[in-house]
Amino acid sequence: MKESILYNPLFGIILSLTSYEIGKKIYTKWRYPVFNPLMIAITLTIFVLLKFNISYEAYSRGGDIIMFFLGPATVVLGVSLYKNSRRLKEYFLPILAGVTAGSFTAIVSVIILGKAFGLKKELIISMIPKSITTPIGIELSKSLGGNPSITVIGIMITGMTGAISSPFICKFFKIKNKVSRGIGIGTASHAVGTSKAIEMGEVEGAMSGLAIGMAGLVTIFLVPILTKFLI
Repeated sequence: MKESILYNPLFGIILSLTSYEIGKKIYTKWRYPVFNPLMIAITLTIFVLLKFNISYEAYSRGGDIIMFFLGPATVVLGVSLYKNSRRLKEYFLPILAGVTAGSFTAIVSVIILGKAFGLKKELIISMIPKSITTPIGIELSKSLGGNPSITVIGIMITGMTGAISSPFICKFFKIKNKVSRGIGIGTASHAVGTSKAIEMGEVEGAMSGLAIGMAGLVTIFLVPILTKFLI
């Protein structure tokens, strides 16, 4: 009976959604960036799996279904982008330059730091797509010969770090331009960071959503070139 419940896809889905709802409640009550709903959801999910000795295989039957909807969910961000298409046309070149610079920095920093700490080539390659959205990052990691599981972990950590730190970074460096804040957050921390950008404002959310797609394309273009010369 227990096995049939645990291996039912609904188990993974319900556990994930319940953990995330708890995270939202906590964040809504205290509003501290460190109480990021996704980070709380991941922590609670891991705690339940370890506490009750539930295998990842059982959980992933439902978790993979949620993962499937990541792509379509990312596309929905295009609605707010359409509403702000005027700003896209007005700032196209600065946006392209910002996304390219951010993507370049994300790739090169992983390679340089990875080599500095003596990491294996496979691990470095797996971490290179850390700043792009999960569906694109997984496929890029596979094509490079990396480990997609490590890639997903890197993407999650990057996203949560961006969502937590972005308000402080914008305030510290006095970044007040809404387009600049949105592009910076989306390029550095993809969809998770975009959730914070949406809280900051509609323009920030729209620009961050745009940066997700552009950063993915730019990264795919830059990675073969940079890895050939730096790895």
